[in-house]
Amino acid sequence: MMTTKLSSKGQVIIPKPLRTAHHWKTGQELVVVDVGDGILLKPKTPFEETNIDDVASCLKFKGKTKTLDDIEAAISEGIKARKY
Repeated sequence: MMTTKLSSKGQVIIPKPLRTAHHWKTGQELVVVDVGDGILLKPKTPFEETNIDDVASCLKFKGKTKTLDDIEAAISEGIKARKY
């Protein structure tokens, strides 16, 4: 078990084996999550988390809706068109 200390400035050093294992470099931004009996440090992602409804709602399609048969036919044509 690795241990670390809290400095008088509230800083904690994350042991090098953990930084290496998680590919955290100098300047890595971390999200701090209170989990009741402790905290969880997670890397901050460059984009806000979304769900499929948020993403799909921005895709506006105009035209006739494709059927499953239409989609399968297009995939089949694409496969046949490939040159190996």
